[in-house]
Amino acid sequence: MKKDDLLNKLKETPEEIDKILYKAVFKNKKLFIPLQESLKQLGYKGYSIYPLYREFSKKFLGFSVPAINIRGMTYDVARTIFRVAKKLKVGALIFEIAKSEMGYTKQSPLEYATVVLSAGFREKFEGPIFIQGDHFQFNRKSYFADADREKSNIKNLIKEAISAQFYNIDIDASTLVVLEKESLEEQQKHNYEVTAEMAEFVRSIEPEGITVNLGGEIGEIGGHNSTPEELRVFMKGFNRVFKREVGISKISVQTGTSHGGVVLPDGKVATINLDFNTLKTLSKIAREEFGLAGAVQHGASTLPEDYFNLFPECECVEVHLATGFQNFIYDHPALPQEFREKIYSYLKTNLKNEWKEDMTEAQFIYKTRKKGFGVFKKDWWDLSSEIKEKILSDMEGLFEKIFRALNVVNTSDLVKSKVLSS
Repeated sequence: MKKDDLLNKLKETPEEIDKILYKAVFKNKKLFIPLQESLKQLGYKGYSIYPLYREFSKKFLGFSVPAINIRGMTYDVARTIFRVAKKLKVGALIFEIAKSEMGYTKQSPLEYATVVLSAGFREKFEGPIFIQGDHFQFNRKSYFADADREKSNIKNLIKEAISAQFYNIDIDASTLVVLEKESLEEQQKHNYEVTAEMAEFVRSIEPEGITVNLGGEIGEIGGHNSTPEELRVFMKGFNRVFKREVGISKISVQTGTSHGGVVLPDGKVATINLDFNTLKTLSKIAREEFGLAGAVQHGASTLPEDYFNLFPECECVEVHLATGFQNFIYDHPALPQEFREKIYSYLKTNLKNEWKEDMTEAQFIYKTRKKGFGVFKKDWWDLSSEIKEKILSDMEGLFEKIFRALNVVNTSDLVKSKVLSS
């Protein structure tokens, strides 16, 4: 289909995008680029949240930006998020996908961005849309075996992502921290040097007129809690190495969470003690001493609901949310039991090498079911509208609670004024 024909069709019949997108995802991936070009002409494109974060660097704006990873039913879930965002006038909102998620959910940067932009168009969302590469993470073993090769792999991913309109990228070299070293300087050296190199690479290829919003990370999520000393060593090292004008604008820290949460033998997620004092201290240091927007909290979606209103109180600039939404979908009573069991049976047969001796079946399923989204992507997409409606209508309530708790309601005008005018 030619771009002009596609554009005219979308102008005349907006709901036609449902069929076009389905065809692009499952039959003809060459449609993604003309579809993105058409959406861009209709006003739906990716933006950098950097202008807003520049304001955060001057003073905390009173809210924490939710960054949402969508692993399955991406088009439907994104439409649901946009509906709630429109209703509550939420402008401070990021759609993201991690390097690892791209693999096991079978969503390339181009596909993910096109699906999100299509959802925004379908719901007539009027604000800028922010698409983020989450955890563009270095593999520790690969890096120390062949650093140049691993850096080349991440650079190729960055190029692919930016060309797909990911104008927000989190560089994660925290996996390269060497805790066995005696001094913090030696521990963080690989992390800040590689982060600086990747940041310079981004600046060398970003489109004219766009400043890609960049993040770094000082402690691998799931490890020991980050400290002010680690933050200072990382940032001073980064600033020594980085040679361009605009570096990173936020820093991810460890405060006690782990991705997906800590799973108990019965498959339920354990309640954790998140160190909000650490988060507040690091956010203030990041902003006041280094001119960043603040600290970023990962692994938050499985936390108790009453934790979420504490993030703005701690001046946390961004909160990453993923597994909780996955759990919501898998555990929803409207999801047919036979479909759920079909996925679980596949996992037990094909991923049994990931089933550790000390794991119960419930723990194994919880840890691996994220990988059921890619293999069964078409089955998820093809669930009946009746089933999806029951799940998604309940999800609306979940998103509304999170948006209210993070205080991003009525941020639409502020975001437009900072981002669209820059």
